[in-house]
Amino acid sequence: MSNLKKTDPQVYNLIKEEEKRVSDTLEMIPSNNFQSKAVLEALGSIYNYKYSEGYPKKRYYQGQKFADDVEILAQERAKKLFGVPYVNVQPYSGSPANSAIYFALLEPKDKIMGLSLAFGGHLTHGSPVSFSGKYFTIIPYKLDVRGIIDYDEVERLAIVEKPKIIICGATAYPRIIDFKRFGEIADKVGAYLLADISHIAGLIVAEVHPSPVSYADIIMTTTHKTLRGPRGAMIMVTEKGLKKDPELGIKIDKAVFPGLQGGPHDNQTAAIAVALKEASIASFKTYGQQIVKNAKVLAEELTKYGLNLISGGTDNHLLLIDLTNKKVNGAVAALALEIAGIIVNKNAVPEDLLPPFYPSGIRLGTPAITTRGMKEREMIKIAQWMNEVINEISNENFPKDREQRKEFWKKFKQEIVANKKLLKISEEVKKLCLKFPLS
Repeated sequence: MSNLKKTDPQVYNLIKEEEKRVSDTLEMIPSNNFQSKAVLEALGSIYNYKYSEGYPKKRYYQGQKFADDVEILAQERAKKLFGVPYVNVQPYSGSPANSAIYFALLEPKDKIMGLSLAFGGHLTHGSPVSFSGKYFTIIPYKLDVRGIIDYDEVERLAIVEKPKIIICGATAYPRIIDFKRFGEIADKVGAYLLADISHIAGLIVAEVHPSPVSYADIIMTTTHKTLRGPRGAMIMVTEKGLKKDPELGIKIDKAVFPGLQGGPHDNQTAAIAVALKEASIASFKTYGQQIVKNAKVLAEELTKYGLNLISGGTDNHLLLIDLTNKKVNGAVAALALEIAGIIVNKNAVPEDLLPPFYPSGIRLGTPAITTRGMKEREMIKIAQWMNEVINEISNENFPKDREQRKEFWKKFKQEIVANKKLLKISEEVKKLCLKFPLS
């Protein structure tokens, strides 16, 4: 980055600081992952300059031959990888992709049925603070007392409410999703089934999670999580979806452009194409398998320390932990873990009695640390460190009163950065990270 260093040393230094921070810590937020140098090179390529409104062979500007070629390449690779007949690779990210699907198929106030945000769903699956909750009628479903999707309740709700779209997929759900059952429910009430596989796309490719292709009408995925590509998204239509509505792909194309977006980010499209090629080779399947192996070992070890995992464990890449029994708040724990060099995110748990900004739980996962090459042995050590951190802050009683909470939080943030125990763990974390450098 010699040109950047010369032109803007301030931004150059910030990038270098971020590189150092990431290199020295354990990135365990399950939606984060590290891309290959090849993906990053495509993302920073000459395609950054270009405007390509429209679709391949149907553009509004001249000079589009190679933009067409790279978009068609990304489409064909996605079709082959996931086994679908139609793909749109232009959505800027997951939220715009879901919005395009809704605007393609729904009228304002039509019913969407999705997993409640408070139970692990995504903002765009019907949260009242999201466009999805503001423009459409939302029928949320929840988890049962075990922390598992209650498919019988989903079916009962669907029969009563008759939604136009049913969404299966989540942002904080650690178990296998029964796409077949969801497909049967959707068919029973005449709804479109949208499978949001943003978190698990790479696991599906690696065949460690079932695919929704035979059961869903539409599939949306981001490309930057377990798929290990650039930040972006794809919308796929299945054979089942085209059988239901032969113009489903055309409707989605029109909703993406010109409905919601202008020109696609051709550099992003090129990088997605690279990531899809990488995901098609045998080593990616091994990688996906290791993600799940690591998550399961981590879950087992944390359970041994008395941590309460929602649903009792994991089938995929993520863990959701309720810290109530440890008398630790999720926001407090996430900050303390960061000081110790372990990066997770605070997260609400089912039936959480605390507000979203100060929830009872934390969410973590294994994609990024698996990308670095860490395996089961490292998971055992990470669980030990996490337990030590939680124990270190177990006496930090989080006030229920809002004003008292503000004072507590201010004081805690000032004091925790100097905690000797946590700083000692952070040095141990750095030593581990040195053995697994970012490639």
